[in-house]
Amino acid sequence: MASKFTISNRAGWLMAGPVVLLLLVFTVLPFVLAFIYSFTDQRLVSPNAPRFVGLANYQQLLGVGMLTLEPERGPDGTIKRNDAGDATYPSIRSFTRANPDYPHLTGMREWFSFQLGDNRIVALARDIVFMKAIGNTLIFVLFAAPLQSALALVLALLVNQRLPGMTIFRAIYFMPVVVSIVVVSLLWQFIYAPDSGLLNNLLKWLSLGTLPAINWLGNPATALGSIIGMSIWQGVGFHMVIWLAGIQTINPVLYEAAAIEGANRRQVFCHVTWPGLRNTAVLILIVITMQAFSLFSQVNVMTAGGPLDSTQTIMFQAVERGFARQDIASGATISVIFFAMVLCVSLFQRHLTRQKV
Repeated sequence: MASKFTISNRAGWLMAGPVVLLLLVFTVLPFVLAFIYSFTDQRLVSPNAPRFVGLANYQQLLGVGMLTLEPERGPDGTIKRNDAGDATYPSIRSFTRANPDYPHLTGMREWFSFQLGDNRIVALARDIVFMKAIGNTLIFVLFAAPLQSALALVLALLVNQRLPGMTIFRAIYFMPVVVSIVVVSLLWQFIYAPDSGLLNNLLKWLSLGTLPAINWLGNPATALGSIIGMSIWQGVGFHMVIWLAGIQTINPVLYEAAAIEGANRRQVFCHVTWPGLRNTAVLILIVITMQAFSLFSQVNVMTAGGPLDSTQTIMFQAVERGFARQDIASGATISVIFFAMVLCVSLFQRHLTRQKV
């Protein structure tokens, strides 16, 4: 009996061996190398041997600081103001250029600022672009994940109806998923075109020509939102199929019991459908979050991180620095930070959606 189990285990490992080897070579090994390179000054092509720099790469990328600027005052104590009537403040460079009183702010630049009474609160960062990339990625996740999952659930409930032609609608909704994301991005570039784009022409027709043409991808205020909209459209069909599979695993007897009890549609959804989709919801939320954090292709094709860094993302920065700038150490550091962020978010989501005993 023991020999049979041994033979069976060997056969299983032999069959799983190629997959395990591929995972080790293309997943585990690259991550280990990235972790090692993040503590060096490794370049893609360089005649110099890499040097160990410790946490310098992490400090450069994640270095932030806060500075409170009090308004300048005259000899009589009144606040100095410019011609527009606004209060004047000391130059930020006087604090970030080798100021012995503020050594931790040396080399930082202004990230954003806001007023708090008469004082001006300034957020500083060593790497402004990377900080914008983190902010844009988080905005994308916060908007894309709930909107895409909710829309996918609505579509799944609609196509689950026993009506003629539903198979055609399922195929139509799923079609964008099987199309290359690069092709979809190019297609939506034409839709968002400022002069002859479909979206601007549609808005012009609906407004009877009163709305001006909008440069959706060329305006920092609309570029990221445009990519969010396109990404939701492209991926909603995939998650619709997952929702649909979860709905069809719910025992029909529960719906029959709800109908006998006289439950309306809202009550059926709240007390039968949604509780039965709990595990499916956890899966979809995690999958969508992972995909949202990995935003790259859309940005690379449609905006290249612009305009004014308004669509920079973490993955785009990792590829841009690692290959375009040949700074492997910086790209590896960003990859490690990305892994840590996704791991923390996934654990937090799992904690929120865990089964309560």
